[in-house]
Amino acid sequence: MRSFKLLMAFAAFATFAFTACNSGSSKEDAARESLATTNTATTPAATPQAAPEANIPAGPLTSVSFPETIFDFGEIEEGEKVTHVYSFKNTGSNPLIISNAKGSCGCTVPDWPREPIPPGESGEIRVQYDSKGKGQPEGRAESKRVTITANTDPANSYLTIKGKVFKPAAPES
Repeated sequence: MRSFKLLMAFAAFATFAFTACNSGSSKEDAARESLATTNTATTPAATPQAAPEANIPAGPLTSVSFPETIFDFGEIEEGEKVTHVYSFKNTGSNPLIISNAKGSCGCTVPDWPREPIPPGESGEIRVQYDSKGKGQPEGRAESKRVTITANTDPANSYLTIKGKVFKPAAPES
């Protein structure tokens, strides 16, 4: 019976994880909520152990500071790509380990240092925003967020890249 319940919980988790819409919260959060809801009817002995928070590095905590967390790229035409580099500094006393950087959608792609940043040292996170399919003739305000997960408290820091995307007018025939 326990195996069946675990199998059903996993099936519900897998189904939800692959079909969930990204509507403000991450797919991982939604899948964890679904799994938790599925397991509410089980006995404590049959409840699987909660998975540790994904991608949060273990070890001593440190702190990070970003001189700028919001970049406004202004106005661009649909199809243009904008790249911005966010600088940061490890202001703590332990090495900074960035375990993940994730854009709020596929059009926003971060690139971050994979090696530990020693105390007092600086680094950069490069974020590219692709405006393909995002414009409107009168302009469309876009704001995308990048979540940085590191061995800091709190574990997540946020960067924003925003601006207005215009769709070129169709040529008249």
